[in-house]
Amino acid sequence: MIVIKSSREIALMKEAGKILANVFDILEPLCVPGTTTKHLSEVAEKVIRDAGAIPAEKGYYGYPAAICASINEVVVHGIPGNRKLKDGDIISCDIVVQYQGYMADACRTFKVGNVSSEAERLVKVTEECFFKALEFARPGNHVGDLSSAIQKHAEAAGYSVTRDYTGHGLGKEMHEDPNIPNYGIPGKGPKLVEGMTIAIEPIILQGRKETRVLPDGWTAVTIDGKLAAHYENSIVITKDGYEILTMK
Repeated sequence: MIVIKSSREIALMKEAGKILANVFDILEPLCVPGTTTKHLSEVAEKVIRDAGAIPAEKGYYGYPAAICASINEVVVHGIPGNRKLKDGDIISCDIVVQYQGYMADACRTFKVGNVSSEAERLVKVTEECFFKALEFARPGNHVGDLSSAIQKHAEAAGYSVTRDYTGHGLGKEMHEDPNIPNYGIPGKGPKLVEGMTIAIEPIILQGRKETRVLPDGWTAVTIDGKLAAHYENSIVITKDGYEILTMK
């Protein structure tokens, strides 16, 4: 069931989104060679809690950290630890903030030091995919319009999109209806209406679309060891279009 949000609920999600945007501003300059992913998670958790919010991923089905930190071939759900970032890495920081019972969810893929031109291009195209989807984010369009826009832009650049992980609705829950796949057919899927709050999250793979989960039960990696990038924001569908909740 798709839950349409009231103006009060949307206001609370905006507050969560402001906190999350601030977390990214603090984390990005820390993504340098030698920084551990555990440190990034600890910093993010402190910033979130100091703002009166909760890092919603921590404890979610037993997940042990405040952020997901996915390096290079890790697609999603990389668990922070003592691994140190190296020059040339890319790292996707996926974070959910809960503020007074309401969620904001976003991800950024940061470049560590001097990355290859191939990695640079993948990160750029992944971000572009999000904004291509936004061109269709307005009442009367369908989820398939967003999904198709992501798929077309990624595949035109020579990349693939994961079938295993999708964007989603959110609000009181981290994951609500509808699912927002990164592939689809225009005009198909649920219709977008004013008051819908959704997380659009292109997850773009340099190589094959298949992924696998490591024995820890969380970390998902590309099947071929090639790079993955991830860019996400939470938005609300408005009367005339959309508003991004997780950007300043």
